[in-house]
Amino acid sequence: MLALYSEKEEDLPQKIDKYKQENEELQKKSEDLQKEIDRRKAQFKLGWRESTLYPDWRKEEFQAVNVILDEATAHPSLLLTEEGRGVTLQEIQQDLPSSTQRFVSVPCVLGQPQICSGRYYWEVEVGELHSWDLGVCRDNVSRKGTFQMSPQNGFWAIRLYQEDYWALTISETHLTLREKPLSVGIFLDYEAGDVSFYNMTDESHIFTFSKQTFYGVLRPLFRLWFPDSGPLTIVQVE
Repeated sequence: MLALYSEKEEDLPQKIDKYKQENEELQKKSEDLQKEIDRRKAQFKLGWRESTLYPDWRKEEFQAVNVILDEATAHPSLLLTEEGRGVTLQEIQQDLPSSTQRFVSVPCVLGQPQICSGRYYWEVEVGELHSWDLGVCRDNVSRKGTFQMSPQNGFWAIRLYQEDYWALTISETHLTLREKPLSVGIFLDYEAGDVSFYNMTDESHIFTFSKQTFYGVLRPLFRLWFPDSGPLTIVQVE
């Protein structure tokens, strides 16, 4: 018994040395990883406009904005939350005051602020919703009748319809996503004519409208397709 105890006692320094070596190796790997992150971030900072990586890094170049839904623009079937950060679609249309700003043919609502310069971003929780449109549009877009949502008509948006994602280009572009987004980040660079969309769930790039011609006021855009499918919710920025 004494011999067995002595043998275990003799093994202890070797185990300590092994743990120290493993810890040093892990620490070196961590330092190497941090160096690689710093290197890639430095590259991103030099050419962030062309890079589609890492929305959290991109946020450093943009101003976070608290978007509030504009009740005067909301289609009568859209029900806004009291604080103006959420919207649902219902079957029965509300009896709302007439307004030239209100969408009457498509269940859309615009957000504040009105943007005519600068770089801004906001995030929208889409959760398990299976159909929605998100993006930006000119303040003077058509609200009545039949119209196509495309850059030519003043809309820069992406769409989820049932199982499929689309960029609303003049001929809609089908998108393949690695993972279903629960939250979508929207980055607007007015002077560069750039609107980028990110899946904030896995931080992957979804789509970018680049080198567009912006003029006048742009507004955040929201659309729902089916009643009682749950809310779109704007993430509040601290």
